[in-house]
Amino acid sequence: MTTLKKTILYTDSDGYAKFREEDVALTEGTPQSRLSPLMPSSGFQLRQSPLGFRSQFHCTTAPQWLFVLSGQMEIGLQDGTSRIFGPGEHFYSADVLPEGAEFDPKVHGHWSRQVGDTPLVTLFVRD
Repeated sequence: MTTLKKTILYTDSDGYAKFREEDVALTEGTPQSRLSPLMPSSGFQLRQSPLGFRSQFHCTTAPQWLFVLSGQMEIGLQDGTSRIFGPGEHFYSADVLPEGAEFDPKVHGHWSRQVGDTPLVTLFVRD
């Protein structure tokens, strides 16, 4: 079976943001054009971030796919690890604040920043 790698940014049971990977089965289409099953979405947003953009630690307000259209985006976690996503790369952002928790910037969330000499353009697709 053909699959596509899905990188997920999520909030673990300890409240910290982490990355994990899982496969999305490409079970539809033709041998020349494999497709996943249709996934629901409620809308999308485009964002442009200028050179030098960097956020503070924050949580995702609602689970969503993030696709990098141009530039590079670095996502940093509380444990000091980070990953850079470039044009054509994507991840599923489900790093939401745990139910009943009050946001603590020393525990919760992730930061993001623009990397390199090209403004960052991203597409957010909400579930």
